[in-house]
Amino acid sequence: MSYKQILDDAWAAHLAPREKNAPTVVSTFAGCGGSSLGYSMAGYRELLAVEWDDNAVETFKLNFPGVPVYHGDINKLSVDECLRLSGVKPGELDVFDGSPPCQGFGTAGSRNFEDDRNQLFRQYVRLLRGLQPKAFVMENVSGMVKGKMKLIFADCLKELKNSGYRVRARLLNAMYFNVPQSRQRIIFVGVRNDLRIEPQYPIAICSPLSAGSVIEDVVNDPDEIKWLLDAGLKYVAYQSWPDLKTGQGRDDLGLSGFNCTKWDPCRPAQTVRKNDGKIHMHGGMHWSERRRFTVAEFKRFASFPDQFQFAGGYKAVERIGNSVPPLFMRAIATHLRTILATS
Repeated sequence: MSYKQILDDAWAAHLAPREKNAPTVVSTFAGCGGSSLGYSMAGYRELLAVEWDDNAVETFKLNFPGVPVYHGDINKLSVDECLRLSGVKPGELDVFDGSPPCQGFGTAGSRNFEDDRNQLFRQYVRLLRGLQPKAFVMENVSGMVKGKMKLIFADCLKELKNSGYRVRARLLNAMYFNVPQSRQRIIFVGVRNDLRIEPQYPIAICSPLSAGSVIEDVVNDPDEIKWLLDAGLKYVAYQSWPDLKTGQGRDDLGLSGFNCTKWDPCRPAQTVRKNDGKIHMHGGMHWSERRRFTVAEFKRFASFPDQFQFAGGYKAVERIGNSVPPLFMRAIATHLRTILATS
């Protein structure tokens, strides 16, 4: 089966009618809907999404027209309002999901221990305690368990357990779950104590897929290709292109701060980051053409089906870089649905 067919089948599952007893989910820090799409592909019914970014909300609504959205600051969302908007009472929700912003933890940044964004998980915990769902899933970057950030990780784990849940945290790489991208993330899974179920994780379902193989049949916009090639000629010296290192190697060409990494088509794509959507900054480069990747190609690397719509042109890459890959979350959500069915 081609990768496109895998994504097409997953998109069909997203569009399929929900079963009467479909598990329910509320998603916080929902972004453009990467996690939401994964839950939908797994047969869940989403009751509410919480997101503050205008472009992310616009994209979310294009793909989830039936899902209510709280478009605003999670700090201002009360438990009562969250319950009202989602239409549930405490204890009724099946899964509470969230990916608190990770910039303060990320290994690619300054890893500022004092970054206020490191504390946004407390808003997640506040709503968790109010909704009292059967289970929760919280995703964050691997940097959360490295160096001095381990103190925040330990605090987070303690707060989640003190909320009345059996909790586990494990590093998983999306490339073993039909996502052609090496993206390692820490996944917290909690199950409410009264259910007497131990949190579990899905096992790997595939060998890593190569970046080259999944974009062979991508249909690109010719105007976008021209724009990217023009940008490539502007920021990347023509004579330097053959000297760019492949894979993890990186060369600083000294042009407008542009640090380039030419990706290897025979390996999974490298981690797609928000800054890959900023054409004047460092990022992944095509292996055979002097350009950045297109939105359609980045979508494949992150397991977004071709049918998924993004608002805002190339800004879509920023949204993709901030998203949980849908097929990654689908695997987690499917496994969680199975274990909850035993309660």
